[in-house]
Amino acid sequence: MSLQEQLAEDMKTAMKDKESGKKRLSVIRMVRSSLKNVEIDKKKELSEDEVIEVLAREVKKRRDALGEYVKVGRQDIADGLQEEIGILIKYLPEQMSEEEVRSLVKGVIAEVQPTGPKDMGKVMGKLMPKIKGRADGKLVNQVVKEFLG
Repeated sequence: MSLQEQLAEDMKTAMKDKESGKKRLSVIRMVRSSLKNVEIDKKKELSEDEVIEVLAREVKKRRDALGEYVKVGRQDIADGLQEEIGILIKYLPEQMSEEEVRSLVKGVIAEVQPTGPKDMGKVMGKLMPKIKGRADGKLVNQVVKEFLG
């Protein structure tokens, strides 16, 4: 079953759950809307990789907003965002651990042979397609900087 089909099925289930599924229903509807907008923009049906990309982008938006709401003391909104992130992460591939990211970065650095921090773009260019939605970009960026710095 594709991710889009899974989202449709989960939306039906959330509708049947009435009160207990309200948050899940609204998050799934929002994601399906985002997916539909991307399909309209690209004028084609999305592949699984493209769907994962959109889901990862939605999680990233929420993580970025979460930090801002915590800074200004709006824990109620931050809790809601955390719940949304939890719902969305279930649709992404299993996230890589920091050790797995470090191992992958080591391999790419050995392959690219960077001369210093100025070659970060080359390393990230080779690395990101291999990770694609399976790790947080901030973590990857931090690990690469650590190795190149």
